[in-house]
Amino acid sequence: MSDNDNIFKKIMRGEIPSAKVYEDDDVYAFNDISPVAPTHILIIPKAPIDGLHELTDHDAELAGKLLVCASKLAKKLGLESHGYRCVINTGAEAGQSVPHLHLHLLAGRDFQWPPG
Repeated sequence: MSDNDNIFKKIMRGEIPSAKVYEDDDVYAFNDISPVAPTHILIIPKAPIDGLHELTDHDAELAGKLLVCASKLAKKLGLESHGYRCVINTGAEAGQSVPHLHLHLLAGRDFQWPPG
């Protein structure tokens, strides 16, 4: 489980400012401070989960809420017509830089396949 000192926990506690775009009891979403696309939103669970590898059957509803949040934000921002990408990196070699589960909602430019 994540410790209380990672940057995302500090953002959720208001110790570090963020450009919040969504919040509910379980999920917090904000604009990435180092965007790799014109739209780059991070969607994180409020629960202290290091990464996708820690999810269990008990977390199924929370995992779904992350995806539903991405869908709602994409609709709200009008991203559906041109498309968008959702990415979850798990582990340092995959590009995860903060040890807290987070989903990247990316849009506003062409994306290549395969990624990376």
